[in-house]
Amino acid sequence: MEKILEFNKEQMNVVFVGHVDHGKSTVIGRLLADTNSLPKGKLEGIRARCAAQGVPFEYALLIDALKDEQAQSITIDSARVFFQSAQRNYIIIDAPGHIEFIKNMVTGASHAEAAILVIDAAEGVQENSRRHGYMLWMLGIKKIVVLVNKMDLVGYDQAVFERIQAEYAEYLRGIGVQPMYYIPVSGRDGAGVAAHNGQMSWYDGPTLLQALDSFEKARTLSDQPVRMPVQDVYKFSDMGDNRRIVAGTLSSGTLQPGDAVVFYPSAKRTVLKTLESFNTEPQSQVSAGQAVGFSMAEQIYVRRGQIACKVDEMPPAVSTRMRVSLFWLGRQPLSTDKTLILKLGTAREKAQIESIHRVIDASDYSAQNGNENLVIEHHDVAEVTLRLAHPIAFDTSDKLPDTSRFVLVDEYEIRGGGIVLEALPDEVSELRDEVNLRNQKWIRSHVTMEQRYEKYNQKSALVVITGPKGIGRKRLASLLERQLFEDGKLCYYLGIGSVLYGVNADLKRRDAINNWREHVRRFGELAHLFLDAGQILIVTAVEFTKSDLAILQTVIDEDSIKTVWLGEHVTTDLNVDLVFDHGESDEEMAIRIKRLLQDGGFIFRF
Repeated sequence: MEKILEFNKEQMNVVFVGHVDHGKSTVIGRLLADTNSLPKGKLEGIRARCAAQGVPFEYALLIDALKDEQAQSITIDSARVFFQSAQRNYIIIDAPGHIEFIKNMVTGASHAEAAILVIDAAEGVQENSRRHGYMLWMLGIKKIVVLVNKMDLVGYDQAVFERIQAEYAEYLRGIGVQPMYYIPVSGRDGAGVAAHNGQMSWYDGPTLLQALDSFEKARTLSDQPVRMPVQDVYKFSDMGDNRRIVAGTLSSGTLQPGDAVVFYPSAKRTVLKTLESFNTEPQSQVSAGQAVGFSMAEQIYVRRGQIACKVDEMPPAVSTRMRVSLFWLGRQPLSTDKTLILKLGTAREKAQIESIHRVIDASDYSAQNGNENLVIEHHDVAEVTLRLAHPIAFDTSDKLPDTSRFVLVDEYEIRGGGIVLEALPDEVSELRDEVNLRNQKWIRSHVTMEQRYEKYNQKSALVVITGPKGIGRKRLASLLERQLFEDGKLCYYLGIGSVLYGVNADLKRRDAINNWREHVRRFGELAHLFLDAGQILIVTAVEFTKSDLAILQTVIDEDSIKTVWLGEHVTTDLNVDLVFDHGESDEEMAIRIKRLLQDGGFIFRF
């Protein structure tokens, strides 16, 4: 008899994993049948079809929905089925067991709160049995049941069950995993699935169904610190509507109008003004798991990839370096010279391996400790330090899982993923902390940046003109200043020498070379004042480097900085926005720099 799903019950997502042909789909099919959770006539229809085709009936056929699965007799994607017990509703995710589809298994398991790991009693613990156990640990799933299936094939022998339990428990202890139950079952006969059938009187533990119902729902993430990865920012302009709506999904915490929010990694602050949603009643509060849009009391510029948090709560980590545990699915080995795209939340950033600490064979947990010759092969798990091209905000896996998980993309394909274990300091960590404190203590003007932009008909920007000595940097900067001024723009040319012999005179007297980093920091703070006043600041410096720019990008919003190089060859590691190397006139170069500012939305076309 078909059971009507009661939608007012609590719900739990459970993933079934295990080595191929160990009977996951059979156990699930039996569970559905024995709890009367199948659509009316489904079981009878498949029995009749099997009889007509002269093939034996299999409970796995109840959920094998894909044609490729029927042809190959393996699950290649994560099928989802629903059933209910007296206690709650369940969504069961049947993850693929074949080693070639381990990416699909991880995708399915990442949406689960609990996991059932199936081992064939006749075959015993296999490579993917261990590998899947390791992946569950990486995904942070704590509620785990190990099913020793197909006990009918070994005559329901207690010794076989206990041998597999001891072997697998020893492996899991090595990675710090403690399953809640080990349960002997027969998916074919139904023993131990939804009820005991007397074949295993030596076992006095729960059935699979009882074990599922014993799981406690995880504590809601609504009482955790706020994390909302910014999905997009929408600007309205029709009929006097000047709202800027920040949109995303709240992964943890709660938000309501009046909350002071800060965006990381930029550390920009504002106050949440209104909660916005499409075609619904106005909301007074949103909680974890909800898609949300909100307007801001002060219009600040944020972009996709940043994370919105509450000011008075635990902040995320911000860095370009992180120690991670990752799994590699790429066919080609992963080495330290490979550049990938790391996706964490809504952030996308170029990443490289800075160092490999150890490579782990997840099938037997053997490890090779770090040395310069280590390479991460297909299906390896490794602990590494990643270095990103730009800082992002993230959490570690022991704090908030959603903002600690990442995937690695290569050539538009997901090649791996993992969890962040530790935030590591980078070259500007201390400076970043100082800037965050500065932003907290900043005495804000009653004239907002949005008002300045509208009044001045421009956005503030920093134009860094750099190159070797004697190339004409100052001449070009002066000409650009004159042209922008005559176009009615608020602008100022500040040569680095004006700072060295002024604000930084004390550093100049002591040791200009060793204090260069502090020179750049102070210069950045001066530039911050100009930009906060809505000005376009033009600066010149000899052979600016990537590390110099990193300091400026920490002190100033990096989206406001444009770099220009004069000279036939870029002689530093700086990645510039514009290069002049063909003998252009100063007038031509000034026009092209203005077009660069136009393309960036800093000024309108002249």
